[in-house]
Amino acid sequence: MLVEDDPLLGEGVVAVLRREKFVPEWLSEGSGVCAALEKSTFDALILDLGLPDVDGLEVLRQLREAACPVPVLILTARDDVDNRIRGLDSGADDYLIKPFDNGELLARLRALVRRSAGRVSPTVNHGRLVLDPAAHEIRFDDEIVAVGRREHDLLAYLMTHPGQVFTRDQLVEVLYGWDAEVESNVIEVHVHHLRRKFGAGVVSTVRSVGYRLGEAG
Repeated sequence: MLVEDDPLLGEGVVAVLRREKFVPEWLSEGSGVCAALEKSTFDALILDLGLPDVDGLEVLRQLREAACPVPVLILTARDDVDNRIRGLDSGADDYLIKPFDNGELLARLRALVRRSAGRVSPTVNHGRLVLDPAAHEIRFDDEIVAVGRREHDLLAYLMTHPGQVFTRDQLVEVLYGWDAEVESNVIEVHVHHLRRKFGAGVVSTVRSVGYRLGEAG
């Protein structure tokens, strides 16, 4: 989730995130952040401080008081040391000053997601599968396997959330974002393609619930 009131900057960040295969949702005010995070699951939050309706530090305080665990990257023009200390002490996980380099923003986001998942390695290993989030590559038995974007994103999401079961609606939101209009069987189609590439067990079906990561091969 991106919370940024500057339309040009917001559009630019969203474009960068989409190019890097993130699925961003963008809010221009802070008042809707807590409700959005209660409704949906996000891997990270990029939070501006100078919002028009409520200060970003107040949004952060509300999130942490509600025990919301989402990793938070503050993205702001407030570059003095006191504000950086206040932001980190208020529960932010990282602090980046505007103007910023897009590559650094992306690297910091990958690091936040990696740490929040309890991983140290930049790659994700699962049996014969290896996911490289920075390179957007999936290897199977040490060979790079070409897959469609949505299949890649689906397998990457399951690999970074091992053991968790997700409903079809949750996976549609992860892959396509809020209010996506897609075919009713789109997740089933993606799962079918992954099973053809990596074996029938790579994605397990949990009856009457949804899907989780299985064993490839």
